Amino acid sequence: MSQGTVTTVIGKLAQTVAALWIINVWFFRFNKDTGYRGGDATNMKEEFEVYGLSETQMYGVGAAKVGLAGTMLVGLAVPRLARPASIGLAGFMVGAIVMHIRAGDPPKRYLPALSVLSLATTSAVLND
Repeated sequence: MSQGTVTTVIGKLAQTVAALWIINVWFFRFNKDTGYRGGDATNMKEEFEVYGLSETQMYGVGAAKVGLAGTMLVGLAVPRLARPASIGLAGFMVGAIVMHIRAGDPPKRYLPALSVLSLATTSAVLND
């Protein structure tokens, strides 16, 4: 396998994992206490309240993240979509990390956001 092929595979893998991670969080873990929620929150709505954000903002952020994740998956077939969607998701992950830090959360709480940030950044860098 050539170096170009390896980086392409890594980029597509990072793209897929980041997208599926976001979909999992917003569709399957939305009302679950994951141990990674901000403050003492036990679900997504409580977590956004910890950050001082409204329910409307929560759904807006969720729609944007899920939309970007979906676009990343479509980007597997339409490669020109992968980089902008990955950059957008990376931006949201920076915001998530900032919110955790402002809430006084220990690093363990924002490890998933750091992981998705790393995956989305890898996807953005390695996808043309």
